[in-house]
Amino acid sequence: MERKPLWNPYVAGVALGLVLLLTFLLMGFGLGASGSAARLGYGALYVAAPGLAAKSDYISHYVHPGVNPLDNWLVYLTVGVFLGGIIGSMTGGRNDFGTLMGANSDYSKRKRLLMALVGGVLMGIAARFARGCTSGQALSGGALLSVGSWAFMMMVFVGGYAVAPLVRRQWK
Repeated sequence: MERKPLWNPYVAGVALGLVLLLTFLLMGFGLGASGSAARLGYGALYVAAPGLAAKSDYISHYVHPGVNPLDNWLVYLTVGVFLGGIIGSMTGGRNDFGTLMGANSDYSKRKRLLMALVGGVLMGIAARFARGCTSGQALSGGALLSVGSWAFMMMVFVGGYAVAPLVRRQWK
């Protein structure tokens, strides 16, 4: 299938803003994905060690007999985003399988995947500490003019610029 051009970023931004507005109007909440990952983790903990989950004041609000932690609109939103991404990549002719690595990368494919996993886990932990992922902080918190969300996103960019020189040679 021939690759279709990507969306114009301004059109995509307006579309995303309209989706965020509809989410606020229909659900009463903004967008974010870390809540569904946390609920998945709480559910897994409850299945593996129900006594331990019940002892936690924080987790016990999400998991207890008769309550499914996955029965939440954020979980369905995340599943929809995943499926929508697959459909979009297939219809746009951009559904390639492989591991992206820079031409001068001295990482093996296995190390690259391990580093991606470690980075993802660290981002997930940081999202819980920050009380939201980058999508929740930037989109929802930014739209609500939350000072904490704006400060968080500024630090995301500062961190990105600070680390870029350290990993740039991997992508040249």
